[in-house]
Amino acid sequence: MEIIPSSAKRQDNSLLMVTHLSQLLYYLTGFGGLVVPLILWLTQRDKVMGMDEHGKAIVNFQLTLILITILSIPGIFLFGLGILGIIYACIIGFVLPIINAVKANNGEAPSYFSTIRFIS
Repeated sequence: MEIIPSSAKRQDNSLLMVTHLSQLLYYLTGFGGLVVPLILWLTQRDKVMGMDEHGKAIVNFQLTLILITILSIPGIFLFGLGILGIIYACIIGFVLPIINAVKANNGEAPSYFSTIRFIS
């Protein structure tokens, strides 16, 4: 019987891909786009190689999208230009998780541009 040290991390690109794609739950259910990746990141960051990096990028990206949406709502009422922020958040929030899921499946680092780094 071989004993595996608890500090050994496994390579699981499919779990990283699922973590990125779980952000799309906003478009299916209306919620869960931040909660599910956050739970996956917190439970698997010590067990899966790269999960800490990918999880931080996802959480920072989702918090940035929430901030853009919150700041755009008054912009709709005040100037009418806040609708551009909402459209930007919707398009980027749909496209970037898919692109980064493919990158994660290939073993590459995530790249969410225009993201505020809340968690470093």
